[in-house]
Formats: sequence, C-alpha cells, structure tokens
Amino acid sequence: MENQIQVPTVAELVAKGESPDILFWVGCAGSFDERAQRITRDICKILQHVGIKYAILGTEESCTGDPAKRAGNEFLFQMQAMMNIQVLDGYEIKKIVTACPHCFNTLKNEYPELGGNYEVIHHTQLIQSLIEQGKLKPADGHAFKGKRITYHDPCYLGRANEVYEAPRKALEVLDADLVELKRCRSNGLCCGAGGAQMFKEPEAGNKDINIERIEDVIETKASIVAAGCPFCMTMLQDGVKIKEKEEEIQVLDIAEITVKANNL
Repeated sequence: MENQIQVPTVAELVAKGESPDILFWVGCAGSFDERAQRITRDICKILQHVGIKYAILGTEESCTGDPAKRAGNEFLFQMQAMMNIQVLDGYEIKKIVTACPHCFNTLKNEYPELGGNYEVIHHTQLIQSLIEQGKLKPADGHAFKGKRITYHDPCYLGRANEVYEAPRKALEVLDADLVELKRCRSNGLCCGAGGAQMFKEPEAGNKDINIERIEDVIETKASIVAAGCPFCMTMLQDGVKIKEKEEEIQVLDIAEITVKANNL
C-alpha cells in the first residue's frame, strides 16, 4: 500500500509465532476499486493510530460470495464461503472488522450455518467504540466543524443488521451540522447497488435509484454525504456527477471523515 502503510498479513504474523487481535477483511471493492482503496488505507491508519494488533489475509482472502448468493448462485456462494472458512479457521481467527456491509452481513449471518463462527464488526462500529474509549478525538478546528453533513444508511448495515447508531455517533463528535435524509434508518432508500445490481446494468424504468437518492441528498442542502459502504460510495458519486454537483457535494466514507478530523 502507498503512503508508507505497512500492513502485516496473518501468515507473516503466524510465521513469527504471533496472531492478530483483529482481522481486517478488506473485501473485493477495498482491494480492487481505486476509490475504495482510499477507505482501506484510512481504516489501516485508524487501526495503527490506536495500536490495535491487526492483520489482513492478503492473497489468501477471496470474495465472501455475497454477489454470487444475491444473484442466485447458491452453489458458487457455498464454495467460496467454505474456502474462506477453511482459511479463517486454519488461522484461528476470532474477530473480524469489515469495510463493506455486504461482507459484514455475509460473514456475520451466513457463514455460521456453514460452520464459520466469528465476531464480526463493521468499521463504523469499531470507530464508535474507539471514540467512546477516548482513543479517537477530533482535532480542534478540524475540517468538518460547522459543515452540513448527511448520512446515507447502507441497506446491509441498516435494515439488514439494524446498525443505525454507530455511524451517526461517529459523526456526532464532529461538531458539524448533522441533517437526516427524509428516507433514513429503517425507512432508508437503497443506493441501487445491492443484490448484485452493482455488477449489471439497471432494468428499464423512469429513473435510476441512485439519482433518486442524490435528489434526497440535494434536498438536505448538505455539502457532505457520509457513506459506510463502497457500493453506496460508487452509486452516490455517480449520482453527484450526473447531477453536476461535484463542486457542491462531497461523498466521503465515515473512516475518511474520522481520519481527516483526527489529523491522522
């Protein structure tokens, strides 16, 4: 990774007779998508700043199987899941943090029935707990002070797993002007990428979902929309571009906001 971040793999730690306290599951987007790679780096910065002993699987990490399952290929999902469970159990992994709600949901709720039992947390939950422990504190006069910020609930974090407070708590410490979208929490509107829609063209209709969602954002007059999912990030950014609002609206992940506010 660039920016001089040295991230150990679990294999490297095990070779030294050590094991990580937490495994950072990077996910496909966080590994290969250029925009999501920035979120990956910022999560690593947070983990290093607070001194958590963490590691990644590196080349041993494979897709969790979420897109295959959502697209209806249960056989492929189970194959991918079993391979991952074998690797995780081989290293005796107990706790996992993810940057992607899709990975989070799959590892947390769908791996147990295949024998993979882990404590799985989303990075916004990790950030919230670090704030509560006093390990993360926004710098005085940070970049977001007084800014108007809204938060978009990812479906697989919000409605699927009822994680509503953690991301908001991470934003509440900023002393910013927080405003809710009219459709939020359990009534949130999907960005349009869930259920493997990320990987195909939308069906014919009157309007793409991400355009509808960005119209909700524009209505709030927020200058920043906070996201907690790499798929949402892509869809929201595309919406901002199509609406030609790139000068007025910035899409940032909660991890990026935290790193910037804490001057990490």
